[in-house]
Amino acid sequence: MGTDLMKLATNQAVKQKFAQSMAFMQQTKNLSLSFLDGHRIVPYRLGLIFLLVVGLSSCGSLTSPGLNGTNFKIGTNVTPIREIKPEQDNQATVYIQGQVENQAPLMKQWAYQINDSTGKIWVVTNQKNLGKGTQVVIKGKVRYRSIPLGGKELGEVYLEEE
Repeated sequence: MGTDLMKLATNQAVKQKFAQSMAFMQQTKNLSLSFLDGHRIVPYRLGLIFLLVVGLSSCGSLTSPGLNGTNFKIGTNVTPIREIKPEQDNQATVYIQGQVENQAPLMKQWAYQINDSTGKIWVVTNQKNLGKGTQVVIKGKVRYRSIPLGGKELGEVYLEEE
């Protein structure tokens, strides 16, 4: 619901800025500026420049990705581990971010247990040099391994790095 409100507010802000730029273009319709040895800026170019400046300045108010205080945050497309659900047909590609807690060698790959503040998940990868305590961002496909035991489903969700 919060995302819908945010989208609505963003759409309204874009419409308002567009309306402002259109009004500015209407005002400058008959205006032409000349400078730099007689070069002229025609009104539509002036309006496009204004629209570009307004658009770029509005991007500055968005949350920028990067280091964010004590929370090491790379970007907004990082999925919290708690939101990765154990569904058998789920093969979505996600980005996770966290700290390496455990590691296990496999035949030709490695498995690392990644912990963020919301949970833990195992990641299967070809990377060999991730030590415990290393901060990582990993892109992978969500996989689910079904383990039926005694009439109960004890399956496990993991990521396979792309």
